[in-house]
Parts: sequence; C-alpha cells; structure tokens
Amino acid sequence: MVTERGIVPAKGGQVKILSDGQINELHAATVEVLGDVGIKLLHNDALEIMKGHGCNVDFDRNIVKIPEDILMQFVDQAPSEIMLYGRDSKYDLKLDASSDVYVMGGAGALHVIDLDGNRRPSTLKDLRDLTRLEDTLENMDIAHFLVTPQDIPQDGFEMITFAEMLKNNTRNFYALVGGCKEGLSYEMDMASIAAGSIEAVKGRPFFVAGLCVTSPLTHTNDFVEELFACGENNIPVYIEADALAGGTAPFTISGTAVEINANVLGAVALAQMANPGAPCIYASSSGILDMRSLNLGGSAPESTLLHMAQAQLAHHYGLPYYGSNTPDSKLPDTQMGYESALHFLGCAMGGVNIVHVAIGNLEMMSLANYEKCLIDNEILGATFRMLRGIDCSRDAIGIDAFRAVKHSGQLLETDHTLKYLRKDRWETEITDRNSWDRWLSQTGGKDMRERAREKAKKILETHNPVYIGDKEAMEIDKIASIAQQEIVEIRRKYKG
Repeated sequence: MVTERGIVPAKGGQVKILSDGQINELHAATVEVLGDVGIKLLHNDALEIMKGHGCNVDFDRNIVKIPEDILMQFVDQAPSEIMLYGRDSKYDLKLDASSDVYVMGGAGALHVIDLDGNRRPSTLKDLRDLTRLEDTLENMDIAHFLVTPQDIPQDGFEMITFAEMLKNNTRNFYALVGGCKEGLSYEMDMASIAAGSIEAVKGRPFFVAGLCVTSPLTHTNDFVEELFACGENNIPVYIEADALAGGTAPFTISGTAVEINANVLGAVALAQMANPGAPCIYASSSGILDMRSLNLGGSAPESTLLHMAQAQLAHHYGLPYYGSNTPDSKLPDTQMGYESALHFLGCAMGGVNIVHVAIGNLEMMSLANYEKCLIDNEILGATFRMLRGIDCSRDAIGIDAFRAVKHSGQLLETDHTLKYLRKDRWETEITDRNSWDRWLSQTGGKDMRERAREKAKKILETHNPVYIGDKEAMEIDKIASIAQQEIVEIRRKYKG
C-alpha cells in the first residue's frame, strides 16, 4: 500500500494450504521429474553451461536432467531478498520470502470497455489514460502496462509499451524484453535517459523483466537469451510459468504445482550457473483448464488454491513469489466482484508476495476496464483490512470506555472512539452504506460501476502528472521507434 511513508506491505500468510509433509512430497516429486524427465532446453550455450555444472545433457534431444544436489546448490545461490526500486524512491520495496504482500497492476489487454461502455480494440491513448488512472491508486505498488495498444505495429510492441511506462509512471514496473538480448539493451538505453546513465540503471533497476518458461518443462531460445541478458545487467526477472492444469500439466492441483516447480527451479538454477547472484523471482500465472469452455479458468477456486500452494513452495526454497490471475467475467458485474474478492483474499492470506494482474483486467487478461481499476482498488482495501486482523490489546478493547459510559450507550462520544476512528476502520471510497433513501438522494440511485465511472472521469480530467521532460521524452520515443523496427529483424535472424 502506498502511504506518506512510502510503500508498506500488507501482512499475509495467515493460511497455510500445505503441511510440511506435503511440501516434502511435492519437492520429492519435483526432483524425480527433473531427474527422470528433465527440461527441454532449446539453447546450445545453455546446454553446455548445464553440462559443465554436472547436469546430464542429451544434446541430440535438447534434454537436460538435473540431479537434486546440483539443483539445490544453485537454487540456494539465488538471492532471497530483492529490492524493487521506483524511479521515485518512495516506491522502493523489499521483496523476500516472507509473507509480505504487494500488488501489481493489470496486464496487456487487447481490448477495453471504455468510459462510454464500448468494447473495442485498445489504443495507445488508452495505455496513457489507464496508466494515469492507476497512478492515483494507493493499493497498487508495482505498475504494468494494462493494455497492449492495437493501433501500433504489433511486432516489437514491447519497446513502445516500455517507453510509455517510463514516461508516464515512477513506480517500479513490469517490462517485456522482446524475445532477444538486444531488446533489453534498447530498454536500458531508454531507462538511462531517465536515470542519467546505464550504470545508474544497473545500480537501481526500476523495472523487472517478465520472462516466461513454456509448459510443459520447456525453456525456449528466446527465454534463455533474455534470462542471460538480464543476469548480466543486474535486472531482476520474474521467471513465470503459465501452466494449464488438465492441458499442459497434470489435471490435479498437486501435479500442476510440481510441473510449475520443476520448470521454474530449473530456470533459477540455470540463471545462477550463468550469472551467480542473478535476482530471480519465482512466478506463475497458471490456472485450470475449464472442461466446459476449454478456456483457462483463472479465478476458479482451484486456481486460487494453486497460487496459495505455489507461494509456500517458493518460500520453502527461500524465493519470493509472484502470482494470481484476473477474473473470467466479461463485465464489472457480480461475477467479477466475487471472483476478484475471493482470489485476492485467498492469494494474500496464502502469502503471495506480489498479487499480479490485480487492477483493471477482465476476461482472463484479454480485456481492460476503466471502472474496474477503481473497483479493484476498493476490493484490495477491504482485503488488506481483513489481513490486519483484530487488535486485542487492553487499550483496543476499551475497558476504560466501558467504565466511562456504563450503561448509557454513548460510546460514540468517547475518547476511545476518536482514538480508533481511523486506526481500526477501513474507509471506503466508492462503496455505499447509506439507507435506500440517502443512496437515492446522494447518488441518484447509481450502482457501484456507475459511481466508479464518474470518479474515473474526474481523475482523468484532473490528474496529469509530468514525469519526463519534453526533450527526454523525445529521446525515449526515438529509441523506442528504432528499437521496434530493428528488433523485428533481429528476431527473424534468431528464428532463421
């Protein structure tokens, strides 16, 4: 949560889904899978590196089998504490294997439901406007590009979204590298304009690269190129598994947890072999295959349980964990409300360190909505109040207040009430608790979505921060434009 003192984490981890015995069973299964099945590794230099560190490598089949002792030797070398810096230091946060909970904004939607209620392809203007809107939210600690604009060339779009987040945001933010090491080089150049130098970016990296392993048990050439480049430049990485229970992974939660664990730990070990001390965050945006629709059920209860279990597994290895999904609902409606609330609360109480894609998404990340940004901020506020639990100190109980009022029922007027008025209560922003008549008189009978829409419009009319000077913005845009064009050719050469 963003406060006057900077970012303060919520304290989660109240619920442990897995017993110690179950964690040991999942670890043993992970070791067996890595030792018997192995990782398909589509990068020749990475195969040589893993061979040189004692792994069993079949170069003809691109299969690496990792013995337990070697796996744990290198997983243990990964930093257990990682600083995520903001361009503005008030957004700095420490990520570790505790149960501290932070929130990341929504991600990459190809369509939006705009403030006029129209569903349409997302645009570059939407990205700028939604980034401004999210910039006002106290319950978002880390930013992400909420939409992938469809009015720009899609090849190399990562360079444009990086530039926009850099210009319109000062929180730490999620970045896509572009499938090649050169993509990171261009992003470092853009970041250096804001930071002053490449060395300043390396010393206080204010973005984290999102890198995805492929389910089942595959590390592509693009993934490894990005992984090595980030390690060489001290850029933290989210090593993200996007497994589909019943599709690309076993049908059961436990089987999918093992696939994710093996895939991510194999990548963490490779990162440490190549660049000792490379900052790696265990990550997942996995879920279940819905057997009726054959789509990802991102907010199904089983998907929530999977993230709660994965957080415990990551912490077992001393690694911070990022995970969660977005609602499957297509509108900011009742389904969206219960999916978001249960998923947020489950993930937070399970100790997920970064609740990912938590702001503004619908339809499993493919759709963004302005009103939902504010509704999600409200749901997260309620979630964090529940995480705080109950203060049972003598002062909080208020024995003196009992004595002062006796049986008069006038506790509203006591010093105890004034003291705890804002300390003990979560204050709502768009939730309505009035009577029917007052609700009609004050809002005209508007529901939560309508109230959120009005507030979003006011924010966009008034919140116009400038985080980069005109000259610097022009330099960033110039690099992004060149990078977008050149990265397409680079990636073609890689594939050729």
